[in-house]
Amino acid sequence: QVQLVESGGGLVQAGGSLRLSCAAALRPFSSYVMGWFRQAPGKEREFVASFSGSDRFIAYGESVKGRFTISGDSAKNTVTLQMASLKPEDTAVYYCAARPIWNPNFNYWGGGTQVTVSA
Repeated sequence: QVQLVESGGGLVQAGGSLRLSCAAALRPFSSYVMGWFRQAPGKEREFVASFSGSDRFIAYGESVKGRFTISGDSAKNTVTLQMASLKPEDTAVYYCAARPIWNPNFNYWGGGTQVTVSA
C-alpha cells in the first residue's frame, strides 16, 4: 500500500511563495514517477508537475512553467514543489500522486493540501 502525505499548504498573498512537500511511503523511489496535481472549485483536476525517480526527468504544466519547481529526494522519499510568483488563480487543493514508471496513469494519491492565494 503506497501512502502519500502532503504538507505545506496555506494562505499567501499574490506574488508570494509556498513550498509543498510530499512524503511517500514507497520503495524503491527510483521505480516511481511522482507528481503534483491541483483542483480548484468547479474545475477539473490539472496537472502541475512531475518528477521521475528513475531518470530525474521533470515536466511542468503550462500554467506553472517558470514559477514552480519540483524536486525529489530519493534518500528521504520526498518530493517538493516550490511555488513562486503565486497568483490568485493558483488557489486550489494540491494533490501529490505517484505511479510506477511502467504505468501511464497516476494511481496513488494523497489527501490533498489547500493553497489559497489572496489578491
